[in-house]
Amino acid sequence: MEELEIRTPLAEEDAKRLRAGDRVLLTGKIYTARDAVHQRLLDLLKKRKRLPFDPEGQIIFYAGPTPAKPGESIGAIGPTTAGRMDEHTIPLLRLGLKGTIGKGQRSKDVKEALKKYKAVYFVATGGTAALLKKTVKAARILAYADLGPEALRELVVEKMPLVVANDTLGNDLFEQGQARYRKN
Repeated sequence: MEELEIRTPLAEEDAKRLRAGDRVLLTGKIYTARDAVHQRLLDLLKKRKRLPFDPEGQIIFYAGPTPAKPGESIGAIGPTTAGRMDEHTIPLLRLGLKGTIGKGQRSKDVKEALKKYKAVYFVATGGTAALLKKTVKAARILAYADLGPEALRELVVEKMPLVVANDTLGNDLFEQGQARYRKN
């Protein structure tokens, strides 16, 4: 397990070198999206309409930040449960999405899709929303402002601390941890 600094957009080669358990400091543009945004994105895809951002090489953070205080770019921002987005993830991976950030485990289908499309799932530590906001240097709403905190946002982050939970080889940090626990 390594600690790596990576940048967005995430190239396939960069995704392929990451392994479950690697600690990552992420810098660059990422996008926030939760349930309602994902549903709207899929509706656009079904209608063969253009998405509000190009997912190729990008990373989606499953988060709905609190409002920013005056002079700040964003309020507290922490991960939400990734499993809630599982049914919406695979179509975006097909379009070149290279990573997602959340908390908790992913479904078998998503883990298989991560392998197939050479993408990764990162976990951010829950309960650290006030600390994670310090890594956000800029934020702007791209679409769906009517959703308030759950609008689609583009963030510029600097050295956001994450851990690779699922890699392009099918390794799963959660399963590895459970196996080590059972062994002991």
